[in-house]
Amino acid sequence: MFSKPANRSPAPRADGAEAAPRKPIAASLVAENVTLQGDLASDGDVHLNGALRGDMRVRELTIGETGLVEGSIEAEIVEIRGRVIGTVTAKSVKLYAGSRVEGDITHAQLAIELGAHFEGRSLKFETPATAEPLAISAE
Repeated sequence: MFSKPANRSPAPRADGAEAAPRKPIAASLVAENVTLQGDLASDGDVHLNGALRGDMRVRELTIGETGLVEGSIEAEIVEIRGRVIGTVTAKSVKLYAGSRVEGDITHAQLAIELGAHFEGRSLKFETPATAEPLAISAE
């Protein structure tokens, strides 16, 4: 019932060395009563209920109802329930009812709930043009 999982070795890398297993990273929480001045970077997830005056680069960002970012955001996934004054660049962006974004959003996917306020431009990620295959005639 409580047996240990089988020890799996990581997949080999292209250069012949084995890749180190990635340790799970706990999400970081910036509480409602915290204000940060300066840039914030993390390989993990961040839940922001406080304020950040600076730029942010994280894997996944959730801005709570009391959260505020004054600066640019770069992430894989961004969910906004609070306020952002600055640019947002992410693969997936979701603005919840009651959120307020003042700035451009560059995205692959964008969802805006009824009641969200967005003042800026929505810019779709540029996709590289794929080459059309040449037609080969049988002549």
